[in-house]
Amino acid sequence: MIRLPGDGIETPGIRRFVNAFLFTAILACGSTIEAKTIHAVLKADSPLIQYGLSRLETALLAHDHRLQFETGASATHPDLIVEIGGVDDLNTLGAEGFHLARVNRENGSTLQLTGADERGAMYGLLDLTDEVRFGAGIGDITEKTVKARVSFRAIKFNLPWMSYRTGESLQLHMETCRDLEFWKSFLDMMAENRFNALTLWNLHPFTFMIRPKDFPLACPFSDEELADWRRFWRSLFAMAKERGIETYIVNWNIFTSPEFAEHYGAADYSKDWSFFGSGDTSKQVEQYTRECVTQVIDEYEDLTGLGVTLGERMGGMTAAQRRDWLDRTFISGMKAAGRKVKFIHRAPLSANTGSGGSTSKSTEQITREAIEKMDVDEPIWVSFKYNWSHGHSSPDLQIVHGGELTDTYWNPAPQNYKIVWTIRNEDFFVLRWGQPEFIRNLIANNGQNYVGGLIIGSECYIPAKDYIHQHNSHQTWTYAFERQWLFYSLWGRLLYDPSTPDSFFARQLESRFSISSGPELLDAWGLASKTPLRLASLYQGTWDATLYSEGFLRDAPNGSAGFIDIDRLIDRPVLDPAYVSIHDYVESGGYVDRGHISPIQLADSLERDCMKAMELVAQIRASETVTPTLDCELLDIDTWSQLGLYLANKIRGGVALATLRNTGGESEKQSAIDALTRAADHWRSVIQLVESHDNAVIPYVFDERFSWRKYLPDVLNDIKIAQDSRHGG
Repeated sequence: MIRLPGDGIETPGIRRFVNAFLFTAILACGSTIEAKTIHAVLKADSPLIQYGLSRLETALLAHDHRLQFETGASATHPDLIVEIGGVDDLNTLGAEGFHLARVNRENGSTLQLTGADERGAMYGLLDLTDEVRFGAGIGDITEKTVKARVSFRAIKFNLPWMSYRTGESLQLHMETCRDLEFWKSFLDMMAENRFNALTLWNLHPFTFMIRPKDFPLACPFSDEELADWRRFWRSLFAMAKERGIETYIVNWNIFTSPEFAEHYGAADYSKDWSFFGSGDTSKQVEQYTRECVTQVIDEYEDLTGLGVTLGERMGGMTAAQRRDWLDRTFISGMKAAGRKVKFIHRAPLSANTGSGGSTSKSTEQITREAIEKMDVDEPIWVSFKYNWSHGHSSPDLQIVHGGELTDTYWNPAPQNYKIVWTIRNEDFFVLRWGQPEFIRNLIANNGQNYVGGLIIGSECYIPAKDYIHQHNSHQTWTYAFERQWLFYSLWGRLLYDPSTPDSFFARQLESRFSISSGPELLDAWGLASKTPLRLASLYQGTWDATLYSEGFLRDAPNGSAGFIDIDRLIDRPVLDPAYVSIHDYVESGGYVDRGHISPIQLADSLERDCMKAMELVAQIRASETVTPTLDCELLDIDTWSQLGLYLANKIRGGVALATLRNTGGESEKQSAIDALTRAADHWRSVIQLVESHDNAVIPYVFDERFSWRKYLPDVLNDIKIAQDSRHGG
């Protein structure tokens, strides 16, 4: 049974705001400041504005101030006016924008919030909520104009039922992801951080949502069980809608439910969720898919849209055949529904007939022509994996799933679709992360007019149940995503407004941990969080398991995880061409083109930044009262720093080792041994830091018994490799 929301969850109709409000709120920081009555007049009404006002109210009540409501007639001299502007405001601010202005009156000034639309007004109220949380009063708020930088700011959330991959680290979230209290918290986080779309992924979502009319045996649930699922989905979609968040269900193709395969004798691979290979293109499967699409749209009116991935179970099909199958199933099913919905089209993952990744200009042209002929709600979101599965790497686009893209999708500029970059994170989920400069640079470098937005999320990690942290009394969070609050704050708020200053995030840190050194803490986060970005830029990753940055793992021949040993680090090509691989650097005799980063320069930068991060952490520990909760975050900064120092010394050891093999010399051999010995010391520090507050063994989909301690023998084996190496060998 699903757990239904309690009284804390607001849904449309539960609470209606009248045309005027009376807030009692503090005007400035400090408990000794006398509270002042704040009159707020609402000139527009919608569930989104109601939600924004409820969050503002909650922030005020957190300061123990009374809250009263009055009619508009009582608010003769309001302190706050909330309204939705006209056409001129929409044209000036753009969708989702807002403006705060001071209007001078005889008895003082009024703060006027003008939203370009409902969502803009809600974001304006959430902006005021932030200020109240920081201790400001309505009278302290200054004028500002904020515009949305990109229109599609989405989270990729893989569901644990019929998931793309299987394993303990995915299926352990079953109960949490059926709990609407979890989704209330997650959606509140999304709205607070200005995310406006939730994409929910699994192999075949329809079986958990409907009983297909012409294929009733495809649904395994009793009427009572299915009704429970339906209540879950409808509650989830409704909660998202009242927070200004669109919802999409996205699947892979061609899949059915296991029960369909059993009872109707088709798509047999669906019985065990086997996702790689050829698919069943029979008329029966086409009819089933088409009818599922139509029925889901008709039964769930708050669902915003659908999405498809044309790849995994389409082996043996050409790009044109995949396009035609999509037309006969999803597009036809959408057109047969009683309303229009939006659509996410993940560009074909293979230019050939294989299920793996490949790209070609001809495939891009075929796909573009097909999208331009789709008669669905616009814009269509055409999604590409940014730098394949490792978006936290270079701020410049290098590859997508399958290889490099030409400019076919955006030259000439598209008319009915927008490009969406999917920033996958398969590189860290144990260690917290926060690097605002990287996010701003990525948006600036990849935010052309043809870009509609970004999707942030992972395939191999679900941010629901916290199975990572040792559950101690100081834990102030319930769910995994709450551990990573800075990650979501940075991505969501900077996607909405990249000009959001570092000072805002520093204030968040100060407010959260009751400290005064927010700027120093943010600097430490930024410096330490460069470590995985630099590794993923130096060591080219492609599909998910080719790189796991925080674990220093890569894919092994048997499909499991293997360690990135010194030889692989030397020989692996780079992702970002601004970097120079160890192999190429040594082969060139240490020559580096101007503007490029040599391995030695990279090692020096890693060491400088990581040492500075640890120095800042030490200063914070000395000057602040460090609570156990803050200590968890400081320990993660230290851990990233130790990993960065490990990488720096491993790079130096790799350069010395490759030089030894090329030119010989006992000094090079000893330099390699010394550097790799220092690297091992830093790895031991990582083990100690992680095990002080996280579980020693962390389930990971490619290594269900992952730990840094487990790979210490591999770290030490690098030293032996150096000891056994010689000139020419």
